[in-house]
Amino acid sequence: MEFKQLRSFAEVVRQGGFTQAAAVLHTSQSAVSKQVAQLESRLGVRLLERHGPHLRLTDAGEVVRRRAEDFLRLQQELSRELDDLNQLVRGELRLGLPMLGSDALFAGLFAEYRRRYPKITISLAEGGSKMVERMVLNGELEIGAALQPSDPSFAYRPFCNEPLDILLPAQHPLAGQQGLRLEQLAETPFLLYQQSFTLNDRLLLACQRLGFTPQESGRSGQADFLAALVAAGQGVVLLPRVVARSLERPGVVRRTLLGSDLRWDIAFIWRHDAYLSRAAQAWLDLLAPAQDTAENLGEAASARYNEQRE
Repeated sequence: MEFKQLRSFAEVVRQGGFTQAAAVLHTSQSAVSKQVAQLESRLGVRLLERHGPHLRLTDAGEVVRRRAEDFLRLQQELSRELDDLNQLVRGELRLGLPMLGSDALFAGLFAEYRRRYPKITISLAEGGSKMVERMVLNGELEIGAALQPSDPSFAYRPFCNEPLDILLPAQHPLAGQQGLRLEQLAETPFLLYQQSFTLNDRLLLACQRLGFTPQESGRSGQADFLAALVAAGQGVVLLPRVVARSLERPGVVRRTLLGSDLRWDIAFIWRHDAYLSRAAQAWLDLLAPAQDTAENLGEAASARYNEQRE
């Protein structure tokens, strides 16, 4: 059974004849007759009885007419919904964002996306890069923000590339210096991130290359809590500058990390060769150029976010 056959049959019934239906369908009368005959043959029942110029539905024809109208209506609704989706009137964006820095970098973008596409449903997950990568690979997320991957399973678009700063207790013996090298902290306890944070692995590897393994004094994925632990004298923490600068407070000082190639190079990732929905493409289109610094991105995003709140 084909929609064309159902459409021809339904139009014949509505118009009361093959000639009138052919005019509405912009085809020939013979083509309409053929479609109805094929439908009767496919179903194995007679749908119409012909009495001269008049047509009458059989009992089977009445059942098929009702169902044909239902099917055709559903087809029209489906076409409209797909058209809406193509125009981003509705749809779903399954998005992953990092726990670190999302308020500074993505609140404004999130608000702008919602303003432009209010009927797009956003399913949001937050976590470390490892968690985001896993969820992208298994299809739970379509795109996600993570440290720039080396795994060829991912395609990506760079977003920002931030240096790391050090938060130290104000009473730390090195707190008076404006910049510190990583090896100067070898005897100081480190506050680290949760296991799902790739930045953890990079930091530990950098320390090992300098000949020491940092003493761990705690782990968390919450930047505010890490800063509070620093203020309480529990250790030092390395954070992306866009995050660290917002966490200076009484008892905490921020210092530049010197002589290190450690970076927070966030990119939006998706499965290599995967189809990206228009909802995902629209999010990527909102991103500022990759050469912008995270500081500028954070200021611009925060400004947009505040405008939305006002």
